[in-house]
This record gives sequence, C-alpha cells and structure tokens, in this order.
Amino acid sequence: MKAIHHTAYGNPTKVLTFADAPTPSPGPTDVLVRVHAAAANAGDWHVIRGTPFMARFAFGLFTPKHKVAGSEFAGVVEAVGANVSRARVGDRVFGDVSLTGMGAFAEYVRAPQEVIARIPEHVTFEQAAALPFAAITALQGLRDVGKIQRGMKVLINGASGGVGSMMVQLAAYFGAEVTAVCSGRNAEYVRGLGAHHVIDYTTTDFANDLGRYDLIMDVAAYRPFTRIIPALTNTGTYVFTGGGTGTMLKVMVFGGLYSKKGGRSVKFFMARANAADFDLIADLARQGAIHTHIERKWPLHQAGEAVAYVEQGRTRGKVVLTVA
Repeated sequence: MKAIHHTAYGNPTKVLTFADAPTPSPGPTDVLVRVHAAAANAGDWHVIRGTPFMARFAFGLFTPKHKVAGSEFAGVVEAVGANVSRARVGDRVFGDVSLTGMGAFAEYVRAPQEVIARIPEHVTFEQAAALPFAAITALQGLRDVGKIQRGMKVLINGASGGVGSMMVQLAAYFGAEVTAVCSGRNAEYVRGLGAHHVIDYTTTDFANDLGRYDLIMDVAAYRPFTRIIPALTNTGTYVFTGGGTGTMLKVMVFGGLYSKKGGRSVKFFMARANAADFDLIADLARQGAIHTHIERKWPLHQAGEAVAYVEQGRTRGKVVLTVA
C-alpha cells in the first residue's frame, strides 16, 4: 500500500514522505479499513514536530516510534479480527488511532474496534474523517471536565477551528448560552454553528468581561490563564484544551493549586477515545446536531502541506486528505 512515512521529527513538509509500506493485519479485536479520507489536526503536527518534548516519551524519544503518520480516518472495513463485534466487512466506519499506533495517512489502517463507529448514511467519508478528534475532544471537554449544564454561560476561545467549531455546536446542543471568540472574518461562520454572541479577538479582549462566564473552554491558549480567569464567575471553570506549550505547562503545574484558593477551577484536559463516545458522536451526526466544515482538501501524497497548513492555526473547520 501507499502511505505517509514519518521517520524523523521536524517540518511536516520536509520529514513526511510518500512511499510503499506493508499493509497491516488486524489483531483479534482490530479491524482493517480501506481508507477513503483522512483528516489533519493539531495533534498530528505536534507528533510530527516532536513537540512538546515530553510527548516524545510516548511517541519516540529521538525518532518517531510510529512510522506511518496520521490519526483520523474514514473508510470501508476490509477485514475483522476473530473477536470483533462492532463492525463487519463492508461497513463504512470512521475512527481515531492517535493513541493506538497512528497510521491513518495510508491506503489501509488497522484500528482497535473501540476507536471506530459506523458512519451515518448521509455523511460522506470526508465529513466523517473530520469528526473524531474534534468531536471527542469537544464532547469530553464540555461534558466531563466542564460539567456543562443548560443555561450556563460558556465562552469558547478559538471557536472557528476544528475543535472550536465542534464545541460551539455541542455547547448549543447542551442548552448553553454560547460566546464564540474568533477573528471577524469567521463571525458569521460561528453564528451559523449556534453561537449566541461573537467576540472578535482582534478588537476586543474577552478577559475584560469580569465575572461573566460559568465555563471558559480555551482551545487557543496562548497567554497566561491567570489573565483570563477573572472573566469567570466566582464558581466558574477554565479548561485548557489546546494552545501554547508554555500555557499548557503552567496549567498542569499551577492549575490545581490555583483552584484550591477559591470557588474557581483551572483544569487541563486531553481527550481519550472510547466506544461509547464514538457511538454518541455518530448518533449526533445522524441527527444533524453536529456537522463538519471542510475548508481545504489535499491528496494523500501532499499530507505534509496539509499538516503544515493546520499548524498555522488559521483553519476554519477542518483539513482533509483524499485517499480513494
């Protein structure tokens, strides 16, 4: 099969190569999927760059442990392991292998059955490939960490990207009053996703809305969280879900200590895919409660360019690779 090889850390346009690779074989609880589309996300460029450095303890200290890049995919099941119950040969499925070996930027990918779900009938392969990372992160961040409730005032910083777009939709679905922070050019886009209010970060600093928000989901955390949390109510919650390494480390180290000072909470969050949440995401897509916006498409052999584009941090929605 053809695949995108990742054999060194660095610039995605320099270190990713398109070449032949062995077709994987499914284990007892795995499925083998013929990939029709894959998606590039922020996690991909971090893995390809090898940043932050501590992530290399999971992905390979000096060279990448997983030699085929990519995490999100959609396609058709070609083979199943002996103990697989969640899929059959011929099923259209989508999934995320970011924590189970990577390998989605290829003509075939092996995936544990717990990290796949069937694609709803009206959803295309490209739309489905763009779902997993963004939707699972948004769902678990809002529901499990942010403890979202109907009527909450929720602010989403970085609302027009892949994860942010999904957070706007899900926060509105959960009945929150949603404020989206993005550039002015994306204002109508996020309103169309369900945002009740939009703040253009190029002209207005949402941190000046003192004591306003019950929950702040920071998808674009590039400044100290201590500058932002005054915008929370006295019992509000700040959740880091993406952004700068410096901010991430400060939240991880000092967030818990700060939370003990009063009623406000500061939390760090990373999503972990599971079968129940994959099924829920598929059902929400089936209902039309969530959908993906695809800004740009690249063919598989141009994966480096696609990942580099995502790395710029200006994507509206998602970027997709067409495979077959």
